[in-house]
Amino acid sequence: MAPTTKSKPTGGSARPPHSPFVLAALTLGAAVANMNLAIANIALPTIGRSLDATQTSLNLVASGFTLGLASSVLYLGAIADRYGRKRVYLVGTACSILTAILAAAAPTVELLIIARILGGFAAGMMYPITLSLLTALYKGKARTGATALWSGVSNGTASLAPLVGGFILIGSNPDSWRWVFLITLPLALIVLGLSIWVLPSHAGENDNAVDHAGGVISVIAVATLVFAINLLADGISVTVLILGAAAALAVVAFVLRERRAANPLFPLEVLKVRTFSIAFIAGMIVFGGLMGALFIGQQFTQNVLGYSALDAGLAVLPFGLMAVLGSIPSARMIVKLGSRVTLLAGLALLMVGFILMLLTWTEGASYLPVGLAYLILGSGVGVAAPPTARALMGSVVVTRAGVGSAASDLTRDFGGAVFQSIMGAALAAGYAANFNKMIAASPSADQATEQTKAIITHSFAGASQIADKYPQYTTAILEAAKESFLDGSQLAFSIGAAAALAAIIVTWLLFPSREEEEATYTRIANQSDILLTAEADAKP
Repeated sequence: MAPTTKSKPTGGSARPPHSPFVLAALTLGAAVANMNLAIANIALPTIGRSLDATQTSLNLVASGFTLGLASSVLYLGAIADRYGRKRVYLVGTACSILTAILAAAAPTVELLIIARILGGFAAGMMYPITLSLLTALYKGKARTGATALWSGVSNGTASLAPLVGGFILIGSNPDSWRWVFLITLPLALIVLGLSIWVLPSHAGENDNAVDHAGGVISVIAVATLVFAINLLADGISVTVLILGAAAALAVVAFVLRERRAANPLFPLEVLKVRTFSIAFIAGMIVFGGLMGALFIGQQFTQNVLGYSALDAGLAVLPFGLMAVLGSIPSARMIVKLGSRVTLLAGLALLMVGFILMLLTWTEGASYLPVGLAYLILGSGVGVAAPPTARALMGSVVVTRAGVGSAASDLTRDFGGAVFQSIMGAALAAGYAANFNKMIAASPSADQATEQTKAIITHSFAGASQIADKYPQYTTAILEAAKESFLDGSQLAFSIGAAAALAAIIVTWLLFPSREEEEATYTRIANQSDILLTAEADAKP
């Protein structure tokens, strides 16, 4: 029989009944969302050739999932807080299965982008709820340990996806990328069954009305911003200006709405809690930088270094290993030194990883600098993730855990969508600009048609297609494509390193000391106990 625990599922215990199975249901759900998030990167070169996609379209295939997830987490988190976290979690898991099938069957790159965006919405009903359920069901040190495990699994599976995808892409079948989007189906079915059986019907939900207007505005704000950044790679256009203006207006409207709403979707006063606001900023840069690095790294190893999809997936293993292992000392550092020092250590590792990519990821590079950069990046993410999640969740009362979990998810997915889009736009713009220069300087420039020039400069896949069509120019075209890709990637890695440095400065100056941090969490925990006691007393 399924557990029937209601509003206070843990009672006096620090762990819920069936704790190992609860952890499995939540961590595997996070794994499904993260694998779906990262799985497209390994297949981008194959998708580009199969669907004749431009670099901007490939950027949207990669960032479309984070766009859907980032734009929906606040709204869906509030709906789950009101109508039942388990119920929404089950719907999201079922939808993730359907959207994965839709992505695998997409006949065009445009429909694939739509499927990825819808998959992000499905993940918005899963990923943030895993953390809000974990926070509601676990207490004290048990919560710290469970959060560290959740962080490790979440980060580790982001790098497991390329490896599994690499195995699937072995061979020359141009449609093999379709199977990549189906690898999470078995896990999703397990999560669905476990969740139905073991998750309690209620876990810290509230009876507050949902701010639907704020929810719709938040979706518009994030979606238009991410689309504008991605399309900026093709230059400033009327579409980009309209999207940018819509994003700015939506942000202003959201702030005004949240200040006036009786039950705001995102209570702006929580930003006054420094443990929350600084962790939010730092977390966006940590996870945004991660997504940008994986997005470009998978293309770099295949396009520039000539790795197979499987070898490119294997190359990411050091990242996955350290993303998991890094969470172990991180939990100990939090207890001994506090979140500030731990977060700074993670950010410093992230910056070093980007600098290493910037200096050593060149044509003909050996695997050593590639693997070392991934290892350092993974260590940084593994160390930074637990203090970020702890600070965000510890800074809100349990009845608004959905706000904390949604904010934690926004650091990953809004940060990922924005930074992946920025770095992807930098890659695409740098690639196109450098290739156009080389074409203009070539003595054979007048022999190329405008259509050929457009195909070559839109993406590495396009250059490969033209190289295959004109074998007498194959070497020259591919060498120019590699050089242009490197030019764009250097710009993108510079942006990542600069963002990490900015986060270090902000965290160093503004994140509270260990004593101030613990005092904040104690105050919030006492408020939570009062609210839960009052809620329990009010029930018949």
